[in-house]
Amino acid sequence: MIRTNRGKNETVKVTFVLPVEEPAGRVSVVGDFNEWRPGAHELRKRSNGTRSATVEISSGTAVCFRYLGPDGLWFDDPDAHRHDHRGSVFVAP
Repeated sequence: MIRTNRGKNETVKVTFVLPVEEPAGRVSVVGDFNEWRPGAHELRKRSNGTRSATVEISSGTAVCFRYLGPDGLWFDDPDAHRHDHRGSVFVAP
């Protein structure tokens, strides 16, 4: 799931959300917003049974991203606006 909230000025806070145990183990969101650095935005466990990470991007910006799980498992987000050869694509409102 992907959630958005207004940030400061012309930015949007984009929160990437996954169930706490699917997949089991550490997961990070990796993409254009962090130069594709694994571990830069690790999803953290929340009290509501999910885990999430938030990034702030400019409104109207399209970002490409993927999730990186244990043992090099890369996977896409079904809630992204589209998918291409690089992975999931989300356009900030």
